[in-house]
Amino acid sequence: MHSNEQHFPGIFEPFELRGHRLQNRLVVTPMSRVSATPEGVPTSLMQTYYEAFAKGGFSMIITEGVYTDSVAAQAYPLQPGLVTPAQTQGWWQITQKVKQHGTLFIAQLMHAGAISQHTQHTQAPSAIQPLGHKMPEYGGGDGPFPLPRAMTPEDIATARQGFISAAQQAKAAGFDGVEIHAANGYLPDQFLTDYTNTRQDAYGGTMANRFRIIAEIIAGIRAVAPATFIIGLRLSEGKVNHLHYRWPGGAATARALLAEVAQAQPDYVHIAAELGNWRRECLYDDGTSFTSLAKEIVQVPVIANGGLHQPALAREVLTGGHADLLALGKAAIANPDWPARIQRGESTLPFHPGMIKPSAGIAHTWQVMAAQPL
Repeated sequence: MHSNEQHFPGIFEPFELRGHRLQNRLVVTPMSRVSATPEGVPTSLMQTYYEAFAKGGFSMIITEGVYTDSVAAQAYPLQPGLVTPAQTQGWWQITQKVKQHGTLFIAQLMHAGAISQHTQHTQAPSAIQPLGHKMPEYGGGDGPFPLPRAMTPEDIATARQGFISAAQQAKAAGFDGVEIHAANGYLPDQFLTDYTNTRQDAYGGTMANRFRIIAEIIAGIRAVAPATFIIGLRLSEGKVNHLHYRWPGGAATARALLAEVAQAQPDYVHIAAELGNWRRECLYDDGTSFTSLAKEIVQVPVIANGGLHQPALAREVLTGGHADLLALGKAAIANPDWPARIQRGESTLPFHPGMIKPSAGIAHTWQVMAAQPL
């Protein structure tokens, strides 16, 4: 065993996920790269980008957020979709390359809701001005988000069906499964969050009501998907437009939410740490963590995220019973071959913010990396 690998006990052990064998515990976390065509069709640049992670030894890749309908789901210009035949065909070209390396490939399904940078005609659970400002690195300019229109029952049905239809397109495109993006402040998370959801109907009020649209999406996909098709769920406390947000109820809120998740029966739960530090963003005062509670309550595999390229933190999370799989983001951008480097005992390159600013596009990242040292 190489010296690097000794610092990361357990990360190269195989793992089983809904009948699929993962060669190790390392996952590429979803990261928006705004590198599709203006029509949302994946490009050859994206193919090279995703295949590099597969070649580099990651056992599972979750795509950037993929928009689910052409009505109100798109978050950014140059975001890929799974709505049109051309988009599905574009993803097919990528899935075939990635899966040649034995890597599990998951499409993250995303609806922007109130925090779209693509349209001024946004929809949300309630007509409440979003906090924060737009992110210029994703191509939508800056300034405040538009005031959304409160969704009607028909709007909710359209959004729900968009997720289900996009999952069907993901299967047609060759993906092994989908991840429902219910984290980071996007539409499903807007239903979960008290200050963005003041509805008085079946989709507001109690935790069961706030979770209802997510439960319906999972059930709807399950009804049309093959038995081996993976349905994952991503959750978080922090949001891209409210980075430091934590639930006022702490672990009690996590337990209430996860009780609803358990009834919906996703195949895995992925807990995101928006600011990149699992310990700071996922631990509670009573010593439990969002991830360990997910393992305990939902009893499915759990993916942790947030600075897990650091040996001590990775060891704490994986061997301490907090999670089963470790998702890397910025470290993976800087090192698409991070698993292979660790196994060979080689050093890894540090991430630098300039890799995704002033543009989060893939071409910009590569230009910056080619101009090393940073």
